[in-house]
Amino acid sequence: MSKGLGLLYAVIGTALLACVSYFMAAGRPWLAMLSGLVSILFIGSGFIVKAKLRKKNG
Repeated sequence: MSKGLGLLYAVIGTALLACVSYFMAAGRPWLAMLSGLVSILFIGSGFIVKAKLRKKNG
């Protein structure tokens, strides 16, 4: 994975986790759970992309 793509995944993943904490503090549990699910799926997709790129290059 290139450094730029890795940085993009890291920044967006961190922003999604920050959304979870914001919604928890704001007292919106459904939005916090939805944001948590989206963040888990997004971080998982980063691992999938990394594995596919490693397989393609190696």
